[in-house]
Amino acid sequence: MNYELGPGQQLVVDTGSVLGFTASVTLDIQMVHGAMNLLFGGEGVFNTVLTGPGTVWLQTMPMSSMANALLAAMRANKRR
Repeated sequence: MNYELGPGQQLVVDTGSVLGFTASVTLDIQMVHGAMNLLFGGEGVFNTVLTGPGTVWLQTMPMSSMANALLAAMRANKRR
């Protein structure tokens, strides 16, 4: 999934969802605020703030989940 950000436009996402971005996009990591968000947010402790202009590519499955899914598929394939 890709997004075209205008100058100064920001996109706040889970850190594990960032696949890539053009060189004109700036990246900042921010801590999630609030105890309730930390405990029940399900997204982790940090968010990534991407600021345009430029193109941002996101994946819908975080890297850790993708790695686990690939590992399980490789193990299943090896047993055949």
